[in-house]
Amino acid sequence: MTTWQQFTDEAPELAAAVAARLTAHKHHVIATLRADGSPRVSGTEVETFLGLLVLGSMPNARKVLDLRRDPRFSLHSNPGHHTMEGGDAKISGRARELVGEEKQAIRDCYPDDPGGDAQFFELGVESVVLTTVSDDKLHVDLWRPGAGVTRTSR
Repeated sequence: MTTWQQFTDEAPELAAAVAARLTAHKHHVIATLRADGSPRVSGTEVETFLGLLVLGSMPNARKVLDLRRDPRFSLHSNPGHHTMEGGDAKISGRARELVGEEKQAIRDCYPDDPGGDAQFFELGVESVVLTTVSDDKLHVDLWRPGAGVTRTSR
């Protein structure tokens, strides 16, 4: 599984642009798979923490149960209101629940979690897409581990 830090090391310019999309707005959309294989979309928040892209959730939320059963996900950044400024970012991969010391390190940064029952997942990165518009063209930058960034323009 590729970490956010590995993605950043391999594609620093694309990673910076995608990170800007993830921090421009707090809320994003994650797609997970239900038990019957159909998609589920949920609102979510993500942050980078010690080189990992981390999703936090209330305990036993549907997305948590989905990710425990099938770790595949797709995350779509909030593109903003009526604009493509900065682009539209999508990240796909597999999630890994953080437990033990990894979970505690994150919880220590969030004292507002009174019961300490939030659940955290690392979002492993298998592909990243940033779609932008400039010069009357649509540009799609795609990164996959070890393959670098490819751009398609139309």
